[in-house]
Amino acid sequence: MIAPHAPSTPEPGAPPPPGTAVRDTARDRIGIVMGHEGPYLQLRPLSGGREWDAEPDHVLPLTPAELLHARLAETNARSRRDIP
Repeated sequence: MIAPHAPSTPEPGAPPPPGTAVRDTARDRIGIVMGHEGPYLQLRPLSGGREWDAEPDHVLPLTPAELLHARLAETNARSRRDIP
């Protein structure tokens, strides 16, 4: 049996790859890395929406627990908006 491939970790100082959940500490927002444009990362909110630019020095990858917490908070907020 072949062991599943573990995701590679970026080298220290390298920006996180697309698909990584991160916190933009300059804006205190959580998003998914969509790509790189010049010196910036393009981030999109977890639930989709408009991308924003973030400086790589202000971006920290989320731990699995932080990502779960963020997704749960988003789901709860969405469910509260649906209640009349």
